[in-house]
Amino acid sequence: MAPPAPFELAAVLVGLAAMAGYANHRLLRLPPAVGLTLIGALAALVLVAAGALFPAAGIIRLAEALLAGIDFPTTLMNGMLAFLLFAGALHVDWAAIGRARLAMVLLATAGVLISTALVGLGLAALAPWLGLDLPLPWALVFGALISPTDPVAVLAIVRRAAVPPALQALLAGESLFNDGVGVVVFGILLAMAVAGHGFDPQAALLAFGHEALGGGLFGLAAGWLACRAIRGIDHYPLEVLITLALVMGGYALAGRLGLSAPVAMAAAGLVVGQGLAGATSATTRDYLLKFWELVDELLNAVLFLLIGLEGLALAGQPLLLLACLPLVLLVLAARWASVALPLHLLARRLALGPLAVPALVWGGLRGGIPVALALALPPGPQHDPLLAASLVVVLFSVVIQGGTISTVMERLGRRNQPPRNAAAR
Repeated sequence: MAPPAPFELAAVLVGLAAMAGYANHRLLRLPPAVGLTLIGALAALVLVAAGALFPAAGIIRLAEALLAGIDFPTTLMNGMLAFLLFAGALHVDWAAIGRARLAMVLLATAGVLISTALVGLGLAALAPWLGLDLPLPWALVFGALISPTDPVAVLAIVRRAAVPPALQALLAGESLFNDGVGVVVFGILLAMAVAGHGFDPQAALLAFGHEALGGGLFGLAAGWLACRAIRGIDHYPLEVLITLALVMGGYALAGRLGLSAPVAMAAAGLVVGQGLAGATSATTRDYLLKFWELVDELLNAVLFLLIGLEGLALAGQPLLLLACLPLVLLVLAARWASVALPLHLLARRLALGPLAVPALVWGGLRGGIPVALALALPPGPQHDPLLAASLVVVLFSVVIQGGTISTVMERLGRRNQPPRNAAAR
């Protein structure tokens, strides 16, 4: 039997996402990202059970062949991510972030570095106790891939949560940029881990400046050019085509130039999103935003279903998955430290309130990018432990954190409300 063609794979994915979305809407009624991830994970468990009961049917081999044909890392990092980042940035309320823009920059840069170091050092110390073979260089690689909050997961869930608008905008803006920063740091640490030599601060700083800062400047320039082109017309099919050219061409060109394409698309989306107000009519702007909202919803549905299904990669190693459960606490603790320190330093300049740290920690979700990066790791003894750790943290993040963020924020909000008699005074 010939392997499925790309169109057939896309048809299967969209069909499965539609069926899972329908089941979630009618039965589970969870936020779409949570429901689709949970359904994907349950489907993986059902396939494993069916494969064990009926080994001659080759069910697991068929499912694994389907996932191998999709090539999740390439599909996400060199395809879906460009559209998802641009669509997410397009809807970020830059004005709502207000004075917290410096906090956003610090969280997206220093916060990622702090969390990477804490997770890496913590994992290196815990690994022998958990039965994992992960020396410090590879532990730091895991710290880099798991530390950034995923803009796709954050934007898909926090929009529906009881998070104040200013904190929603800060979470969204931070996740859009710390994602690109994390990918850059991951690439630098992975190259050093594979080469087997120590950390070179000067080389790392130069690489970071070239990729992250260069990508940001490239995205700002590309977004400005697209806004200039859109300003001279009022025809929504052509404007949609211009933004598609910006996303596809800009992402590809940034990658060719050795720049961070994710950072470039986040910057371009912010520029276009802010520039649309004065660039075109309200009707055309509405069509353009709805087009990108539809793209965002479609790709989100496919992505979160795939995250759950990727559990098949380690379905035969339940003990390895169980050994990685303590890492959920390690990642959450590192996230708390990387958020609390920058916000403490800026406490006099900002008035984000007592909900800021809990919202940024519990709402700092991980999504498909850590799984894609872990799947793309080179073969070796570190591959399966890092993939297992990534899957465990991501599934906990999306299903547990994403499923409870509204409840957590509502309870914290009630707890921090002043008493009625005090408010009256």
